[in-house]
Amino acid sequence: MKLFPTFYVHRIYDIDLDQLASQGVCLLILDVDNTLTTHNNPNLEKPVRDWLDKAKEKGFKRVILSNNGEERVAPFAQKLGLEYASHAKKPLKGGFLRVFARFGVQPCQAAVIGDQVFTDILGGNRAGARTFLTRPIEPEPMLFFKIKRALERLVLRFDKRGKPTW
Repeated sequence: MKLFPTFYVHRIYDIDLDQLASQGVCLLILDVDNTLTTHNNPNLEKPVRDWLDKAKEKGFKRVILSNNGEERVAPFAQKLGLEYASHAKKPLKGGFLRVFARFGVQPCQAAVIGDQVFTDILGGNRAGARTFLTRPIEPEPMLFFKIKRALERLVLRFDKRGKPTW
């Protein structure tokens, strides 16, 4: 099912980069809020920064793909030395396909990493990439997100491979 991630991970830094490389993955497509950092936070926790640095050292191409606007994504990406695409309209696959083309990779060479089932996971799966669902870094206080998270939990109950332990 397109709503189920390929893999569940607690945090982005739990993803084994050596294993990804051995499977032919060379492009990491990253979400920002609640995946790399908390909402509207310009800073990263040290384990996240270390993981991104390790990915760079290992030769992974890294790009932020976000539904956020340019004003949020551009300064954050520039601070980290990452390329980015804002206003991605996830879960539509157009943003993903443009990123694949920009980096000259096939979908099977990409890993999409994000915290939302209905944007990151659905969009990445529709585009043909492997997907990693991370646990959100912090709960969002807005009613919209509370409803969305409840729906995500409901959907993920139907994943016969097992559920996230978080």
